[in-house]
Amino acid sequence: MKVVIAGGGSVGRFTAEQLVAAGHEVTIIENDRSVVREYADDEAATGVKWHQGDACDVAVLAAAGVTMADVVASVTGDDEDNLVVSLLSKQEFGVPRVVARVNNPNNYWMFNDMWGVDVSVSTPHLITSLVQEAVTVGSFVRLMQLKGGKAELIEVTLAETSPACDKALKELQFPRSATVVAIVRDSRVLVPDKETVLRVGDEVMAGSSSLNGARRSFSNRSMRRSASISRIDLFADLSLFRSPMAFDQQR
Repeated sequence: MKVVIAGGGSVGRFTAEQLVAAGHEVTIIENDRSVVREYADDEAATGVKWHQGDACDVAVLAAAGVTMADVVASVTGDDEDNLVVSLLSKQEFGVPRVVARVNNPNNYWMFNDMWGVDVSVSTPHLITSLVQEAVTVGSFVRLMQLKGGKAELIEVTLAETSPACDKALKELQFPRSATVVAIVRDSRVLVPDKETVLRVGDEVMAGSSSLNGARRSFSNRSMRRSASISRIDLFADLSLFRSPMAFDQQR
């Protein structure tokens, strides 16, 4: 899969290296010549390609290969630039998946499909959400929102008392608006199907536009909260940078 990242700062470089390690083809667009010179020489070692230029320029995006990109991630330190890159990527090039970094939490409301953003990532909002979910829904953790809040990625760890334990996914009463996208078991990532049986301790990742419906499928009040919530990298590979599994979203 081909990914183009706008912004060659620490966030962009780390994201690129993680994606290359996962087997993806990654190009970083960076406007600062000195940064490009510093890191472009490591291309053979890191596998990350560099392209110098302003990512807000259509010609630069085209030269960097956005035309063939499966994903564009705009992670610069400037929200205006991230919005412009997102809009151009979606409207001018029809990129299937556009991810944007939100630097100022006050700008979060702007990062939606009107600006071509499929997924917005705001660190303050993520931390706030995790703290709130730990208090209000116990074992459920919202990882992030998609499509302007119309759908969410959530994680739940199954306790011994969960009604979902030792049942196949086809036996659970999932709402049409929810689907299980991955299961982490014994440090291994499983891609589930309807025959997959859930076990105690499974970390279940689900996409849903109905949190309450998904909650009823897995939980009761005695379920424990996951001790690990560092699954953003997993979703980046399984969900954010691939076509999403069908959500029954309201449009």
